[in-house]
Amino acid sequence: MTQARRRDLDLVEVNPAANPPVCKILDYGKYLYDLAKREKDTKKNASATKLKELNFHMNIDDHDYGVKMRHAEEFMWKGMKVKLQLKFRGREMMHQDIGMNLIRRMRTDLSQIGVADTEPKLIGKSINLMLSPLPARKRARKFSHEDEPAQEEGSNDSPPENGNGSH
Repeated sequence: MTQARRRDLDLVEVNPAANPPVCKILDYGKYLYDLAKREKDTKKNASATKLKELNFHMNIDDHDYGVKMRHAEEFMWKGMKVKLQLKFRGREMMHQDIGMNLIRRMRTDLSQIGVADTEPKLIGKSINLMLSPLPARKRARKFSHEDEPAQEEGSNDSPPENGNGSH
């Protein structure tokens, strides 16, 4: 205590359970500030895991499939988990094998950006599959490339032609 007073610092008990108790001589205000700063930094770096859900049907068109895969890829590129849910309607339940093949195709198509948490499961009238993104340095896009420049089709400085024949 006398050494702490001589230095104009505080005597802080670090570990009261030890025998003898462990104490440090330091500036208590600065110590609290550093703790708060460290706490704030850990909160900033830890992002909350978000879950995005995409719903499909068994008879999805190729173009619609591509759009959904681009969305799933974009979500996982941003570090979010994706839940793929293939819903059966009416008599489609008789063709669960087609649905399982489709959900497995989705898993393989997204394997360069994410990994399946579990095998696809039939729950009620739907098949569910959870995908978690790979670490950022291992991710590779297959369906969309955000870093590529957009293609401009009508950039030839001429006005668009209207089909009514008047010039």
